[in-house]
Amino acid sequence: MNGGPSGFHNAPVTKTIVIATALFTILFGVRGNSSKLGLTYQDIFEKLRIWRLISSIFAFSSTPELIFGLCLLYYFRVFERQIGSNKYAVFVTFSVLVPLLFEILALGYLKDFLDKLTPGPYSLIFASFVPFFFDIPISSRFRIITVHLSNKSLIYLAGLQLLFSSGKQSLVPGLCGALAGCFYRFNTFGIRRCKFPDALASTFSRMTWPSSSSSTQNSSSDGNVERLPSYSSNQRDVNQQEETVPMLPQPSEASLTTLMSMGFDRTSAMQALLLTRDDLNAATNLLLEAQSH
Repeated sequence: MNGGPSGFHNAPVTKTIVIATALFTILFGVRGNSSKLGLTYQDIFEKLRIWRLISSIFAFSSTPELIFGLCLLYYFRVFERQIGSNKYAVFVTFSVLVPLLFEILALGYLKDFLDKLTPGPYSLIFASFVPFFFDIPISSRFRIITVHLSNKSLIYLAGLQLLFSSGKQSLVPGLCGALAGCFYRFNTFGIRRCKFPDALASTFSRMTWPSSSSSTQNSSSDGNVERLPSYSSNQRDVNQQEETVPMLPQPSEASLTTLMSMGFDRTSAMQALLLTRDDLNAATNLLLEAQSH
């Protein structure tokens, strides 16, 4: 399933998380400390090994978990493009700290049942499944033998594989993350209105690694983006745009409805579908690109 333009274009926060997760996992794996990762009751309440909190956030304990986790984190970069890097950074912070508190409480109250929690950014991944469920529409359906699937099914299957990869040790962090995602979704404590200071956001943006695909995406999509009407353009501009794309097939109402359910207005959705000849995935990518400028 497509998560938008390839690479980390307009997704510096996601890029930082993916790179940090890969580096931490490889570092602990090379040193043979993968089995020592994860939160335990003794480490938190008796030995006070606070560093375990940091390692449990970023480092996976096995290669399969790393592969599935990075694929999901990479796909969910679409949310950073939708809401902007500043608000997405708030979402990441909320989705890490709140579940971490829940996990510590779970270790304290369920110590006889739960001896350890598996490490990795489970909380962020499963918090992201909440907007994935509510905000990403199904654009296509298909059937394999007697099983009905959609274009979102592979993402759910990858999530289930990761959720049950270590039994209850991975199930608890996943559920804590999904609960935090629900809190964010329903704007608990007014969290969706929060933003980091612009100066801090600008500094972080300058510090992130440049993406080679960004320049490619910019150069290849600038022409299309400029032809898209802005959300504040008047009707005369819209008419002029329509005159530049004559004789193109009219977009289907189903494609228009899908794009509008993602938050795009009908005029912009219509123009994107016209430019991409009713290709829903290409139109979605084009609109996300236009929205990010």
